Amino acid sequence: MKNTKKLAFLSAVVAGVCICRAADTPAPARDPDAKALPATSPLPGASFPDRTPRYKIGRGDVIEITFPRVPEFTQTVTVQPDGFVTLKGLEDGAELYVVDKSVPQFKDMLRTTYSKILHEPSINVELKDFEKPYFTTFGELSKPGKYDLRGDTTVIQALSLSGGFRDGAKTSEVLLIRRVSADISEVKKVDIKKMLKTGDLKEDPHIQPGDILFVPKSFLGKIDKFIPNSSVGAMMKPY
Repeated sequence: MKNTKKLAFLSAVVAGVCICRAADTPAPARDPDAKALPATSPLPGASFPDRTPRYKIGRGDVIEITFPRVPEFTQTVTVQPDGFVTLKGLEDGAELYVVDKSVPQFKDMLRTTYSKILHEPSINVELKDFEKPYFTTFGELSKPGKYDLRGDTTVIQALSLSGGFRDGAKTSEVLLIRRVSADISEVKKVDIKKMLKTGDLKEDPHIQPGDILFVPKSFLGKIDKFIPNSSVGAMMKPY
């Protein structure tokens, strides 16, 4: 029964990849090294090399906006489920879409908006409540689950936090899955077996908030560099 469920899981992964490859937009060329896509791709460039990403504002975040020179404009806003915040002090109010914006980007948006009524406004922005950075591991690990991302963490370190590999884990084909848009996740194969054998950890990727690590038990075959997020959800279902 377990083997049947695992075969069904693999079929779901392959089906998701096929759907992605059959889309009208030309699919990215297969590249096991996860290099940047051609300039003609709708997803220009890979995000994996970025080791110091800025926090991206999310839904439900609480943000304090202070105006040192005009304290009456100081306010605390909450990012709504639709991704907008409502600002005070402007005629008829104003709404800005802030999801996936960094704090510096949000400050620039505020300066532009309030420059309509204030001369060279001085604005400070502070995150008061937000989702703490995390990563998720699943598959053939002793303690798979969701872990807080504290400081600079590599794939090997993340796998160690998850208790290490179970017997029979495919350590040469660990998958690092990173969401790059609302519809697409980027997949990179990480050969842990080779790194541990050679002692060369230069190819040990650094984890970013929201990353997913999957350790397979059996050979998954060729996996496209980009897959639909619906396939990622199917992969994470218990089997």
